[in-house]
Order: sequence, then C-alpha cells, then structure tokens
Amino acid sequence: MAGPKRKSARSLKGRLLLDGGSLGGSAFHRSVVLVCEHNAEGAFGLILNRPSENRLGDVLQPVLPELLHEAKLFGGGPVQPAALSYLYSHPTLIRGNVMRRLSLGHDLPALLALAVDPPKGLQIRAFAGYAGWAPGQLEDELSRESWITREADAALVFHEPAEDLWRWVLRRSPEWTHRLLGDSPDHLSAN
Repeated sequence: MAGPKRKSARSLKGRLLLDGGSLGGSAFHRSVVLVCEHNAEGAFGLILNRPSENRLGDVLQPVLPELLHEAKLFGGGPVQPAALSYLYSHPTLIRGNVMRRLSLGHDLPALLALAVDPPKGLQIRAFAGYAGWAPGQLEDELSRESWITREADAALVFHEPAEDLWRWVLRRSPEWTHRLLGDSPDHLSAN
C-alpha cells in the first residue's frame, strides 16, 4: 500500500526570497534571492544584492562589447562560484523565461550576441555562482520560516543600490514585523 501523497507545492519561480532574520552567519544573511526555477527536482535562484568588486571584463577572457566589459559581476550564490548566469530585460521582451519581461541565460555566446546588437533599453545583470536547493529542501526551509517570500518584477532585479535591496523590499512590506526587520541593525547586539 502506498504512503500518503505529498501535496504538490506551489512553484516560487519568479518570486523573491528574503532572509527572514535567521540566516545570519550564512551566505544568505540579509540576502534577496530571485527564484528562477522551482519544480519537483529542486530550485535554482540568484542572489540579487551581492555585487562584487569585479566587472565582467575583469573575469572573462574574450574581448567583450563595452556594455558587457563594464557590467558589474554579482555573487549569485555559494554553489559553483565559477558558473556564469545572467538576467536580462528590455522593453520588447514580453514573455521572459523567469517572469514577464525577464529572462535567464547561462550561455556566453548568447550573451555576447545579445550585447553586440543590443535591443533598446537592454538591462543585464551577470552572476558568478548560484543558490540551489535539492528536492524538498526549499520547502523545508520555508516551513521553518527561514525565508520571507515576496512578489518580484524585473525592476527589482536591477534595483540600485543593490546592497540596499533587502531593506528596501522589507520596508515596503504590508506586514509590520517585516518592516521592523528591515529597520533592524545588521547585528542585533549593536542595538
């Protein structure tokens, strides 16, 4: 006799995960993660608020178009720190593969092709590494309230200054406890 069927979880693809205050000391402390894929095999996301000191031109060998050469490189997460991912948007991109007006890519030749003849209003954010969860792992973390979920849109992905994104999103939350968390000091002992 088969065991009870597990209720299928709603996909979080295209939503934000924000550190709910319990991830201090981890790679996800005060992070904002865009979930780019979430299904029965697990989840894949990119940390949006970890800009590095590097630009794409500093770490990639090929000659890059100016648009890419000067693009800031973000730390996308602790998994495979040398793996390249990028998010892009432009006004004519209606149906993205992550959400409306936002697509994800991993292929360097496709990124180069996009930048050689860029559509008007093209925005690109490049990431080294990513956040990954095994099947059921993200659901377990959500049940322990490690994460706060929020709606996302393409504009949030390109928010500047990126370092302020965690506070910025929480301070606009309808829940007062989240607004309070967004106003808390980085280390509660400093309060």
